[in-house]
Amino acid sequence: MLPLSRTIFKAYDIRGIIAKTLDASVAHKIGQAFGQAALAKGEQRVVIGRDGRLSGPELTVALAQGLQAAGVDVIDLGVVATPMVYFGTNVLDTRSGIMVTGSHNPPDYNGFKMVLAGEAIHGEAIQALYHSIVAHDGSASVTPGAYATHDIRAAYLQRILGDVKLARPIKIAVDCGNGVAGAFAGDLFRGMGCEVIELFCEVDGNFPNHHPDPAHPENLQDLIRCLAETDAEIGIAFDGDGDRLGVVTKDGQIIYPDRQMMLFAADVLTRHPGAQILYDVKCTRHLAPYITKHGGVPLMYKTGHSLVKAKLRETGAPLGGEMSGHIFFKDRWYGFDDGLYSAARLLEILTREADPSSLLNSLPQSDSTPELHLELKEGENVVLMDMLRRDAVFPGNEQIITIDGLRVEYADGFGLARSSNTTPVIVMRFEAETPAALARIQGQFKSVILAAKPDAVLPF
Repeated sequence: MLPLSRTIFKAYDIRGIIAKTLDASVAHKIGQAFGQAALAKGEQRVVIGRDGRLSGPELTVALAQGLQAAGVDVIDLGVVATPMVYFGTNVLDTRSGIMVTGSHNPPDYNGFKMVLAGEAIHGEAIQALYHSIVAHDGSASVTPGAYATHDIRAAYLQRILGDVKLARPIKIAVDCGNGVAGAFAGDLFRGMGCEVIELFCEVDGNFPNHHPDPAHPENLQDLIRCLAETDAEIGIAFDGDGDRLGVVTKDGQIIYPDRQMMLFAADVLTRHPGAQILYDVKCTRHLAPYITKHGGVPLMYKTGHSLVKAKLRETGAPLGGEMSGHIFFKDRWYGFDDGLYSAARLLEILTREADPSSLLNSLPQSDSTPELHLELKEGENVVLMDMLRRDAVFPGNEQIITIDGLRVEYADGFGLARSSNTTPVIVMRFEAETPAALARIQGQFKSVILAAKPDAVLPF
């Protein structure tokens, strides 16, 4: 039995390393604390599922037993993608769910993504679980909760197939990186009328081929090669638990999620004219004018899938998206992030075109960097970010946005520095109209960071 480590209680989820900060005893405690929180909200049942990680079965059994010890009934979906647990909280007799997943982290990680009474919990609600565990006296409910299994696969696939229609057949390549989406993606897309080339769709918690994270170009190289060597028209990739989407064109261009959002926004706004479209601070500066041009109201917000979901609910926006690949459709769907459903919606749009890659490549873009990380010690990132917000001075008349870190808007680009909510890093991203402008903006950020922390080892 491991001692309870507060470090696993992150901003948007609970996440730890197997046998170091997370084991069955910790999972049991989390289940019992969550069960008590569910009962306090009037919830009698909790739906659970797990991804393909090797530690998943043991953690899931312990989690279920913890929930039952609290007096909550458990509906176990088995091996599913994270959005299928979210789907369960919308169509089964419960609004609460827990997904056992390490998402895109290395194989020895695992964790829990949680929905409590219809809300993706984050921040203080996750810390409240920690405090509940610490305060717990070890007792269990006199009447333990029941346990049942449920196969949600057919209902989930049928719900998508009943909603999304292709304009024509299309051949696609799909790379699941041996993540859990591989158990569902091929059947979904074939059901839609696609011819599918499957890459690494066998679920394997060792991730033997490449890491299941389409946000990083190195993980898309097999997909790019497949598109070059076959007659597939487009490439689709998923992260380890199927809630994020990656897209590659026929000519090997990576279409990052902020550009995917342009197509999704234009489509959604045909049904919701004048609606707000939500996106996070890491997205391209071309997205806001694109939304405006198509009759929408752009709304920039903080990064974090739980935060975006909460803001979506607050604003009533029909669409939200993050640079990381979480896309949230409230138009024709339920408002949760779902890589499989987002891919289906993208194919619906692309099959209206004779040349899907041409449409994707024509979306506005500038020179930009991927996410860059300034690695720091635990807690240092928060202190440094506070200093930068307080003291950083940028020459000129730039607009400075502080909703999540510092986003500095220039006439010819932007720079962003924000504190990660999950690891001790400052996340940075830069975009500009020319390489020279990109270098200038990065140079200004380098100056203000080094002024605040002279020994910082910058990644550029």
